[in-house]
Amino acid sequence: MTSKKIKLLLTLCMMLSVFAIAQTGNTSSSYMGGGYSIYDSSVIPTKRMGQQNEFWNKATAFPAKPRNMWEVGVSTGIFTVSGDVSPTVLTAPNFSAHVRKSFGYVFSLRLQYIQTVAKGQNWKATENYAKNDPWYKASYSAPYRTNAGPLTTITTIGGNTVYGRPKDFVYYNYKANVQDLGIQGIFTVNNIRFHKNKTGIIIYGGGGIGGTLYETKVNARNESTNTNYAAAFSSIYNNYLSKGDLYKNRKAIRTDLKAAMDDTYESAADGHIYNTTSISGGGVRPASGNKTFKPSGTVLAGVAFKLGRRINLSIEDRWTFIKDDLLDGQRWQEHAVGDAVLTRDFDSYNYASIGLNFNLGGKSTEPLYWLNPMDYAYSELTDPRRSKQKPADCEDADGDGVCDFLDREPSTPAGCPVDTHGVTRDTDGDGVPDCKDKQLITPTECQPVDADGIGKCPEPKCCAEGVVATAVVSDCPSNYPSLSYKGNGCSLSSDNKALLHSVAEKLKASPSCNISVSGYSETSKASQEVCNCRTKEIVKYLTEKEGISADRISTNCEVGDGSNKNTIDIK
Repeated sequence: MTSKKIKLLLTLCMMLSVFAIAQTGNTSSSYMGGGYSIYDSSVIPTKRMGQQNEFWNKATAFPAKPRNMWEVGVSTGIFTVSGDVSPTVLTAPNFSAHVRKSFGYVFSLRLQYIQTVAKGQNWKATENYAKNDPWYKASYSAPYRTNAGPLTTITTIGGNTVYGRPKDFVYYNYKANVQDLGIQGIFTVNNIRFHKNKTGIIIYGGGGIGGTLYETKVNARNESTNTNYAAAFSSIYNNYLSKGDLYKNRKAIRTDLKAAMDDTYESAADGHIYNTTSISGGGVRPASGNKTFKPSGTVLAGVAFKLGRRINLSIEDRWTFIKDDLLDGQRWQEHAVGDAVLTRDFDSYNYASIGLNFNLGGKSTEPLYWLNPMDYAYSELTDPRRSKQKPADCEDADGDGVCDFLDREPSTPAGCPVDTHGVTRDTDGDGVPDCKDKQLITPTECQPVDADGIGKCPEPKCCAEGVVATAVVSDCPSNYPSLSYKGNGCSLSSDNKALLHSVAEKLKASPSCNISVSGYSETSKASQEVCNCRTKEIVKYLTEKEGISADRISTNCEVGDGSNKNTIDIK
């Protein structure tokens, strides 16, 4: 039976391999090295085409998530139970099958079914098994403390309870057929890579919930003779007791036990039968037929090696926990003698496996956990297809110092100063460029202005009421220059120093006049710090180099969109 299951498993693997290879030949040529082209619409589901169209039309920077393949896989491996009986490592048949779907580049869900066989054989003898039903019913005599208090032995012979026979030793063993169905969330930890292309090896981990169905039996008697192994157990026990150091001889003990016992496992293990006459009180537990069902929780970790776009090899270890202590058919301690108490911990089981996984599906990328989402970003930086790029040569048709591809005013009149976007400056915002404005600073209340930028200010209230007033005429100059900077530096260039010298000459000629040094910054803290640094350097130069009093200079940094962040105005 075991060989037939193994042959069936191998046949299934071969069929899936042929199917995967056949599908590989029918895929689109736009997939390169197992990846995909973001401009390939065949892998985009209909419901996501709206986002993909927006991406193509440059209305959004993010392409739609592509359709990706389903993974199906089979595995075989080593299944062991961590409990009260020493496990046998190599058992068969152990296999699993799963289906897995990626919901992103990191997270995926997997539905997995496992069918395994677990065995165990203790090399240390035990005597306190009176409450362990199959051993008690197999006519072994175990210590038993009566209700009155004295210690005796108890067993059953021909359905009758017998007391006071010589004590027997037994060697616990079991065979469990285990089925497990669960769903797991899996996280891939190394497919997003910033300094290399996508990897051919992925590491993953996760956890999930499920249900475990199992049936455990013990080998307590020889099925052909219907007798127990009491004599054989006693001989083995006395033989190795005389030799001492049982641990050193544990392999030899197991060899002798194997030779003395058959391989029938004929008795239902403790807790798997309902019998109110048993000393332990029977075994009523959630069951399906003769099998026990328990909810389970699983944690897992593994590594997968890519063999091709549609096939990979995985090595995985998963540990499952159930709230049950009878998976190995044993739940009693050696103490107190004659009145055993339950063991402290529940059983759990481990499945260490190696498997083949196949990616199935047409017009799809391989599962997203095999792709590196940084590929698109880095390829766009290396070979841009969407972004507007600066030409190799900076052409400047109007000669304003701003390249044409950045110039928002491509026909600036010659000699007119512009901002960083190539737009003619208009300091007072009156609609007349500074290069044509004969009144550079026109108060708002005096606007609108004429073609020369000269405004018409309203008549003072005193004059309107017929009161003769002496007009106060300001002799302070208004045609101060603006300073330009490059980059994020705040040191003064020779040109800017020459401009500041002219400012100082005007201030010295008008000792009652003051100036304001105004900068412009973006909303970021770094941009504001650059603006403050530049205004401070200007004040420092005027006070220390040109001898202007600091109380005649005020500074200000206006926060805005940053379009004039490299300009300092003096007013």
